[in-house]
Amino acid sequence: MANTEPMTQRVELAAVMDKLAVDGLITEYAVAVDDGDWEAYRGLFTPDGRADYRSAGGIEGNAEEIAGWLAQTMEMFPMRQHLIVNRLVRFGLLEQDTGDTARVQADFVNPMRFAGHDGGSTEPDLVCGGRYDFGLLRTYNGWRLREVVVHEKWRRAAQTRQEPAAH
Repeated sequence: MANTEPMTQRVELAAVMDKLAVDGLITEYAVAVDDGDWEAYRGLFTPDGRADYRSAGGIEGNAEEIAGWLAQTMEMFPMRQHLIVNRLVRFGLLEQDTGDTARVQADFVNPMRFAGHDGGSTEPDLVCGGRYDFGLLRTYNGWRLREVVVHEKWRRAAQTRQEPAAH
């Protein structure tokens, strides 16, 4: 009987390395949006990569269009923090080669603060949450986003405090 243990260990190590790389790409996505680094954002996508933010009141388009829209929209929110958690990664097939594609479902919570709403408070004015659906492709430059779909499930705006009426 042939010893297949070294081959199995190499396959498992490759899978772990791919999972780490995919996880890193999702983190880079969140950081690029939070930091407003639209050049980095564009670089995360394949040349034909697309994103769909319509469920959150946004647009659908290629990475260039989306980066432009986000750059304009995010000016309203100088404080933003995408927390992307519960990442479920599944690898797929492309041209019969296992692991060339990946799908990631991940939940998000996104607190943001509107520009000009200082008043000494650091609390967010708007918090939303939902799930991302990422489609990834292994390229010569590493893993890249081929598709990002936002499924916003809820949104909460801060309640404005009413000052007690003066008598």
